[in-house]
Amino acid sequence: MPQHPSDVVRLLELIDAEYTAARRGLSGTASGVSQHQFITSKMERMELLHQELRTHVGEQAMVLITQTIDASQSNTTNSPDHQGEEPPKLL
Repeated sequence: MPQHPSDVVRLLELIDAEYTAARRGLSGTASGVSQHQFITSKMERMELLHQELRTHVGEQAMVLITQTIDASQSNTTNSPDHQGEEPPKLL
């Protein structure tokens, strides 16, 4: 069990938010360099959060991130606004 479960939950929520923002950036109005910079900044932030998460849970961090993002994508795909849509994958 992690020593700081609230920190783990907080980090996973932040990672999920960054991932969601990057995914939305793929279909946003920005294009070219600005779109690339936006997505890159989100992915870089995810990496920093991943490193911090590893200090709490070690190698299990990537498993937790994958489970969190998969659950989030599943919830988005099944929502009434997104029925039948397959969200773009960044991982």
